[in-house]
Amino acid sequence: MTSRPLAVPGRPHDVSRQVLVVIPTYNERENLPEVVRQVLGLGDAYGVLIVDDDSPDGTGQAADKLARFNQGRVDVLHRPGKSGLGRAYIAGFQRALATGVPIVAQMDADLSHQPSDLERLVAALGEDVDLVLGSRYIPGGATVGWPWHRRLISRAGGTYAGLVLGVPIRDLTGGFKVWRRETLDAIDLPAIASDGYSFQIETTYRAVRNGARIAQVPIVFQDRVAGKSKLSRRVVAEAAFKVWRFRLNG
Repeated sequence: MTSRPLAVPGRPHDVSRQVLVVIPTYNERENLPEVVRQVLGLGDAYGVLIVDDDSPDGTGQAADKLARFNQGRVDVLHRPGKSGLGRAYIAGFQRALATGVPIVAQMDADLSHQPSDLERLVAALGEDVDLVLGSRYIPGGATVGWPWHRRLISRAGGTYAGLVLGVPIRDLTGGFKVWRRETLDAIDLPAIASDGYSFQIETTYRAVRNGARIAQVPIVFQDRVAGKSKLSRRVVAEAAFKVWRFRLNG
């Protein structure tokens, strides 16, 4: 594995590339139209797959409307109910892989991940890189809008996971990633049972164990624009416990 503290040198975006951005949603009706608009605004090489867990606020219907107005560039995967971020991502990743798209990205629906950063992450996925991580905790990265205790929990959790697993990645709990399809396909998605923070840690760790070449690119993480955070104490505690299981199983 290779790990880089900064983005690799930029180059013009190759519009012949195809990037499918997987966005899980649950009660994100207020944010979804804007995040989709910004992603599609990056160019024809980008498409969006929305994975909605039967949101009671009408997010699924809003997603269907976006798909109708952006035929061929927006797809929607409706799931019967809320069963966790990890399950939603796995379903979305499997759908994305089935399309044959060469690059799969993942990001939050709440605009905490800036769609404009996608171009830098995709550009870092060169011939010698298999997975690009958007990092809050390398030079140039930052978190804006979080209270100090939440920043502390996030940074400490990532540091703790990195020490336990023995990997030089500064933001293991981050969820803004760009995958080469072969790398994503190789991590054995059906075998992953974790959720939340631990899902983000496990997917990256599985890539590390497979010998993936990883680049870290600085991002500025903005607190959500609208709606409520899905982070809970249970999710944090689960991540702290499961990193030991990942290490033992590895």
